[in-house]
Amino acid sequence: MICSMSRKGDGWDHAPAESWFNSFKNERLFGERFTTREAMKATAFEYIEVFDNRKRLHSTLGYTSPVQFLKDWINAQPGEKQVA
Repeated sequence: MICSMSRKGDGWDHAPAESWFNSFKNERLFGERFTTREAMKATAFEYIEVFDNRKRLHSTLGYTSPVQFLKDWINAQPGEKQVA
């Protein structure tokens, strides 16, 4: 991501982050009541690491998961195969 240098009030600066947080709230948090802060942290970790990064298809990555996109990119690199 490129650092923002636009004027005050330009809503496009934070659009990717706002879009992600909207998905996070609607897909996972809407209607949930957490008894502890730790329960909320565990839920957020599970959503991000298990669902969003490994299973959820991202349109900007050609409708693949970030993990699959990274594997495909590594395999497409010329030369020696790297272990990742």
